[in-house]
Amino acid sequence: MRIERLTEYTPETATRVRELLIQLSRSKKDRGEIPREWFDELISSPYHDMLLAIDDSDKIVGIATLSIIMGPIVRKNAYLEDFVTDESVRGQGVGSKMWDAMLEWATEKGCGELNFTSGKGREAAWKFYQGKGAEIYDTNFFRYEF
Repeated sequence: MRIERLTEYTPETATRVRELLIQLSRSKKDRGEIPREWFDELISSPYHDMLLAIDDSDKIVGIATLSIIMGPIVRKNAYLEDFVTDESVRGQGVGSKMWDAMLEWATEKGCGELNFTSGKGREAAWKFYQGKGAEIYDTNFFRYEF
């Protein structure tokens, strides 16, 4: 298994990313295809990346979407938006390899922290993060939709 940055759009990659995001979703709802423009923007941006976990048969078995967030106190932080491994490989070390790659990515970008959220009912994910040394903050997450 290897971890790579997404560098090129293909319809197959877009389909597989969508399939993994459905696994991440609580509702398991398919929100349709992800537009190619989204992939093109992500790939061309110096502030965003998608890491792909690819197994020995070249199947994408995990994704992580990372961004750089600028702030006045800690100048740069990494933000993890989506992180999911395929249900068929959970518990086999894929998430740990991806975690290490995320930390390496953030370090390369000069970030001081990796920030992310994990919703209620995600005890397995919480256990994973705590096992990696991540600290849970007592905070509220707010969303305003346009």
